[in-house]
Amino acid sequence: MIKASVRDNPGLRNKFVRFAWTIVWGMLVRPIPRSIFNGWKLTLLKLFGARVHKTAVVYSSATIYLPSNLEMGEHAIIGSCVDCYNVDKISLGAFAMVSQKTYLCSASHDFTRNDMPLVSAPIIIEDHAWIAADVFVGMGVTVGQGAIVGARSSLFRDVEPWTVVGGNPARFIKKRLIEG
Repeated sequence: MIKASVRDNPGLRNKFVRFAWTIVWGMLVRPIPRSIFNGWKLTLLKLFGARVHKTAVVYSSATIYLPSNLEMGEHAIIGSCVDCYNVDKISLGAFAMVSQKTYLCSASHDFTRNDMPLVSAPIIIEDHAWIAADVFVGMGVTVGQGAIVGARSSLFRDVEPWTVVGGNPARFIKKRLIEG
């Protein structure tokens, strides 16, 4: 069961920060080729509150909703065209990879209520985990250390460490064994 919290409407300050962030990223990062000026991208993310290691990599075509809710460990990667809807915290551990066109969604709506308020829960991708291409990761999900989520999967539940999952919804495929 996902432990989600009801989100209040974002205040004016939050809306202004997100607006400013969208303009800054769109004008100062999107035009940059993906393989250069990574330090510049990380500097801008940090200026807007992200906690990112100096060796982390964020592709220019990625969309980050709210930098202050982003944490990236050493050598963590957010690939091209990743949509990081981080209303709540999204954390990538050391050497964690999120491949192209993945959607990290830390919020939804409580459909059991008539007013359908926004609810959110953090997404945690632990060290050495790999989210392959075009995966949906729902709110409140933890991807365990060394786990792999297969391409085009939909992930609504936690993934055990050192396992491989895939499908819609994602299901256990096998244990991941590392050879020396």
